[in-house]
Amino acid sequence: MAPDAVVNAFSEALWLIVLMVCVIILPSLFVGLIVSVFQAATQINEQTLSFLPRLLATLIAVSVAGPWLVRRMMEHFNGILASIPGMLG
Repeated sequence: MAPDAVVNAFSEALWLIVLMVCVIILPSLFVGLIVSVFQAATQINEQTLSFLPRLLATLIAVSVAGPWLVRRMMEHFNGILASIPGMLG
């Protein structure tokens, strides 16, 4: 088994993890930023006010991008399974 194959598979997995986290977390980050600006402008200091919009943004992001993320994960998994005989032999 060549070390470059392992490094390539590992780097693809890390890139997929970063992509999945960004797709799920970035909408929540932007909604939290908007709510924080609103709270600063109106001087409302309620910590629970930003929780529900961020939760809804995360749920919407998962429901919209979920099938695409699962498809990408399955493609990566199938690629790793297909490359196992080449790595062993």
